[in-house]
Amino acid sequence: MLGTGTEAGPDSGAGADSSADVGADAVARRVRDTLEGVFAAVAATRADTAALLTAAAAAGRPPVSADLAALRPGLHGRLAAQDLVSGAGFVAAPGLLGDVPAWLEWWQRGPEGTVRPLLLDLDPEHSAYSDYTHWDWYALPRETGQRAVAGPYVDYLCSDEYSLTLSAPVHLGGRFVGVAAADVYLRHFEAAVLPVLQQLPVPARLVNARGRVAASTDPGHLGGSLTKGPDLAAVLAAPPAVHRHGTLRLTPCAGTPLVLVTPEP
Repeated sequence: MLGTGTEAGPDSGAGADSSADVGADAVARRVRDTLEGVFAAVAATRADTAALLTAAAAAGRPPVSADLAALRPGLHGRLAAQDLVSGAGFVAAPGLLGDVPAWLEWWQRGPEGTVRPLLLDLDPEHSAYSDYTHWDWYALPRETGQRAVAGPYVDYLCSDEYSLTLSAPVHLGGRFVGVAAADVYLRHFEAAVLPVLQQLPVPARLVNARGRVAASTDPGHLGGSLTKGPDLAAVLAAPPAVHRHGTLRLTPCAGTPLVLVTPEP
């Protein structure tokens, strides 16, 4: 996990009954369905984390890193149940815990299916990973209050694999306290969605809020490249609708924070 790594207007409805429109909408829904199981796992981790932090607050004390051990049964179960998920956990906001300045309660599935913890040195004097707050999987949920898809990027912390990280903010009493997240290997995501994208009669790509291409059948826009021009964050923040930017059609993936980008018919 953990990567280091223009105006669009709503569709007026013109052409809404064309086969291209229907195809794009159907593909966007199938992409959503592919990732909703992962986001459900993230939501369960967020709920578990909020509950244990609430219990610590009710006891009149700050939470400590040992409290987060209560998340482990749920994390292990989600790693076993979700084929797409390669890692999962909670990443604490700096200063949240009373005994350490920063913490990742993170578990991942090994090559033989075993579940193991991610052990990181978060000492700012020795570790390049001590400040994780600028990475998209953390910054996007903190800034927007919404769930996010970050990447793809090379996951040097966990697996050296190209990965996506799906994350959601955790709040306590209205205060942001960290993110719940899950990793998906890019090769697994592509295996799930590329056959769907290939059903469209035009080149297509899936793009996140930062404009990063998550998967593509367009040889001009490969996975990991940036889509420049459209404000994808604004598209995702707007009410669900097809948007247009120049010659591009932008179809949000029905609540999942990815946009299907295709040329206009």
